[in-house]
Amino acid sequence: QVQLVESGGGSVQAGGSLRLSCAAFGYAPSTMCMGWFRQAPGKEREGVAFLDSNSRTTYAESAKGRFTISRDNAKTILYLQMNSLKPEDTAMYYCAAEYRAGYCYTGVQTFRYWGQGTQVTVSS
Repeated sequence: QVQLVESGGGSVQAGGSLRLSCAAFGYAPSTMCMGWFRQAPGKEREGVAFLDSNSRTTYAESAKGRFTISRDNAKTILYLQMNSLKPEDTAMYYCAAEYRAGYCYTGVQTFRYWGQGTQVTVSS
């Protein structure tokens, strides 16, 4: 059973940085696609960044150049480094995982395993 536990959210001013962490349990990292999603109030959940089993990354346009997805050497913790934060980045951020070797599909419906979410609030 895959379990994901996020941490690292908080409140920052615009221009600031946060690093989110997602501790993963009960999975085989070499066959997993992992990603970060976010959902703002009244909006649909959207993909932010993805890391496939070959360590290739994919970013949403809104995240390119500001966010970096990475994984520790043991491949048990997924990170999302967020720099130059904007008020529009305010959302609940979720870690997600799915068994898939190679390329990550980035749709919400393609991930079975989800964390509980961590809130990010960016003030202007």
